[in-house]
Amino acid sequence: MVRDGKARIPSAGDYDAVIAEFIRTRGITRCPTACVLPTQGSVDAADRAALEEHAAAQERSRQARAAARSLLFWPVGK
Repeated sequence: MVRDGKARIPSAGDYDAVIAEFIRTRGITRCPTACVLPTQGSVDAADRAALEEHAAAQERSRQARAAARSLLFWPVGK
């Protein structure tokens, strides 16, 4: 818990308050450990294709940014 800008170690009985404060300040609505493991459900083929296209677009964007950033250090043609 943080009070007056100083962090302190919670006592054994204070964990519920720490968890409640964490949820309140971070806006967590799900158990984070539930999101770690793969789901048991099946994903529609169209959704898988859209996700793959999104990942490819993100990779192209990342590569374009890296190429633009590299020109700052190694200009071509000078």
